[in-house]
Amino acid sequence: GLKAFLTTRVGDVLFMMGLIFLFIHAGDLNFQAIFGNEAFLHELAASTVNLPIFGAVSWAVLISILIFWGAIGKSAQFPLHVWLPDAMEGPTPVSALIHAATMVSAGVYLIVRMAPVFAAAGHGENGAMMFVAFIGAFTALFAATIGVAQKDIKKVLAYSTISQLGYMFAALGIGAWVAAVIHLLIHAFFKALLFLGSGSVIHGVEHGHHHVHEHAHGHEDAHGHEEYFDPQDMFNMGGLIKRMPITGWTFIAGAASLSAVPFITAGFWSKDEILAHAWDGGHMAVFWTLAAGAFLTAFYTFRQVFLTFFGKPRTEAAAHAPESVRAMTWPLVGLAFFAIFGGFVAVPHYFPIFGTIFSDFMLHLMEKQGEFYGLTHAKEGAPEFNWTPALISMTLALGGIVVAWLVYGRKPLEAGQSDPLRKPLGPIYTVLENKYYFDELYHLIAVRPALWLASFFARFDRGVIDRIVNWVGAFGRWLAATLRRWFDEYVIDGAVHGAGLVTTWTGAVVRLIQTGQAQNYLLILLLSVAILLLLIPLR
Repeated sequence: GLKAFLTTRVGDVLFMMGLIFLFIHAGDLNFQAIFGNEAFLHELAASTVNLPIFGAVSWAVLISILIFWGAIGKSAQFPLHVWLPDAMEGPTPVSALIHAATMVSAGVYLIVRMAPVFAAAGHGENGAMMFVAFIGAFTALFAATIGVAQKDIKKVLAYSTISQLGYMFAALGIGAWVAAVIHLLIHAFFKALLFLGSGSVIHGVEHGHHHVHEHAHGHEDAHGHEEYFDPQDMFNMGGLIKRMPITGWTFIAGAASLSAVPFITAGFWSKDEILAHAWDGGHMAVFWTLAAGAFLTAFYTFRQVFLTFFGKPRTEAAAHAPESVRAMTWPLVGLAFFAIFGGFVAVPHYFPIFGTIFSDFMLHLMEKQGEFYGLTHAKEGAPEFNWTPALISMTLALGGIVVAWLVYGRKPLEAGQSDPLRKPLGPIYTVLENKYYFDELYHLIAVRPALWLASFFARFDRGVIDRIVNWVGAFGRWLAATLRRWFDEYVIDGAVHGAGLVTTWTGAVVRLIQTGQAQNYLLILLLSVAILLLLIPLR
C-alpha cells in the first residue's frame, strides 16, 4: 500500500502542477468553459515557455504532458508501473474491479476527457500526443516481456493489465479515440473475467492443499504447522481443466479475448481497430511495437493457460482442487459471454451480418459526446478495413498461441520441472523474471537515499536539535529558578517586610502623641483648631 501511495504521488504532483498552470491561463477548470473556447485553445498552443533543457515549449504541450503524468501514475505506465503488480496482494475480487475495470482505467478516461487540450498540443514529433503514443506503445511491449517469465498467476495478469493500458494510451496518442474507449470497455470484461478466474483457481488449489494436509496429519492436527505452499504459483498447478471445468473453460474464453483470437473474440475487434489506426495513420513504429506486444500477449496468456489447466497435476493440492461454488462460477460465465460477444459493438459496418446489426454503434456514441465537448477527432471515424494489418495482427496472435503450445502444451511440464524458457533465454530470462530489476533500481536511487536522508536528519535531530532544545530548556529552568528566588526574596518578601516596617513606624509615631497627659492632648487640640481657622479663609 505504501509503495502504491508513494509511486502514484509522483504522478499526482505533476498532474496538480498541470492543473495549476491550466487554471492560471484559463481562470477556470470547468470542462465546458475550456473546451468550448477555441480562441483560448489556439492561444494556449501558440504561447510558449522556456524550459532549462527543452528550450521553448508550447504551454499546451507542457500542460498536457504534466496532466499525462497523472495518468501514468494512476494507470501504472512506464516508469511508474512498479506499484500495480504488488497491489495484487489484495483480494482477487478487488483486483477484478479496481485493477481491471475502474481505477487503473481512470488515466485513460482522463486523457479522453482532456482531449481538446491534448489536441491543441499537437500530433507532431514535438507534440504531447506523440509522447502519449510513445509511452503507451513502449509500456505495452515492456510489460508483455515481463509477463513471459512470471510464475504468479495474478502477477501475469497484473503485467497484462499494464500492457493493455499501454495499448489504450498508444491509441489515444495516434488519435484513435474511439478505438481506445472500445478497448477500455472490452478490456474490462475479459480482464475482470481472468482475475475472478484466477481467484477461483487459487481458492481451489488452496482448498486442495488443506485437504491434503488434513489427510496427511489427521483432523486433530489440521490447524497445526503447515509447510510453505504458494497457491498462486502456476508451477504448482496443472490439470485443473478436469477438476475445475467451468473455471477452466471460462478462463480460456477470457484468455482468447485477451490474445485477440480472430473474429470470435471481443478483444480481436478492439485491438485490431487500434492496429488499423496505427497502420492507416503511418505510425509504423507504434504499429510494430504494438504488434510485437500482441505476439507476446498471446504467448504469455496461453503459457498461463497451459501451465494452469493442462497436463497432469504437478502437486497434490492441484490434484485435489475442487470446482468453486456457484456464487463464484456464475459471474465467470456471464463475463465470458461478454468477453466473446461484447466486441461486436466495434465490428465495421461492412462486416457481414454483425456489421449491419451493430453498425458503428460506439462511433456514433463517441461522435455525439465529442461534438458536445469539442472533440473534433471523434468525427474521423474508423479507417477503411485493410487486410494487411489485420493479417499481421491475426498471424502474430495465433503465432503466439502456437509457440506457447509448442513450449508448454505439446509436452506439459512434470512436477519439479523448471520453466523450459529458462535455459535457452539464460540471463535474459533472469532479467525478465526480476522485472528488469526496476524495484531494485528504485530502491537504489530513491528508497535508499530517502532512508539515508531520513537517518541523517534523525541523527541531526538527536545530536543538534535535541541538544539545542535541551540547552534552551535547561537555561529556561535556571532563569525561572533565578527569577523565582529574586522575585520571592526582593518582591514578595520585601512587600511583606515593608508592610511590617510601615506598621512599626506608624505605631512609633502614634505612640509619640499618646503620652497620657491631659495638657498635651489640649495642646494638640488647640493646634488643630488654630490650623483649621487658618485654612477657612483660604477656601
